[in-house]
Amino acid sequence: MAHQVLWSPEALEDLEALTAYIAASNVAAAIATGRAILRKTRAIPLHPEAGCAVPERNDPCIREVFHGNYRIIYRLPLIAGRVEIMRIWHGARGAPVIQS
Repeated sequence: MAHQVLWSPEALEDLEALTAYIAASNVAAAIATGRAILRKTRAIPLHPEAGCAVPERNDPCIREVFHGNYRIIYRLPLIAGRVEIMRIWHGARGAPVIQS
């Protein structure tokens, strides 16, 4: 069963900030990266438990998948049928801040 994808305000800000940063030097790359990340998030609901546990958290419900150097951090359903995208984080930035 596919789950509904919800985005946290932080994840939306992350996506906006990363595409703006890339666009400052290459608009086409920013568009391509943003689209690729969105495609990746749309695939999460098909197999939400396929992602790896986030090593900084001791919570098996917080998982991540990767797009290049970007960590797409999400929470498994607390409410049946919903997956929440929590952060989109570049690995070079260190550990992400994740609100519980």
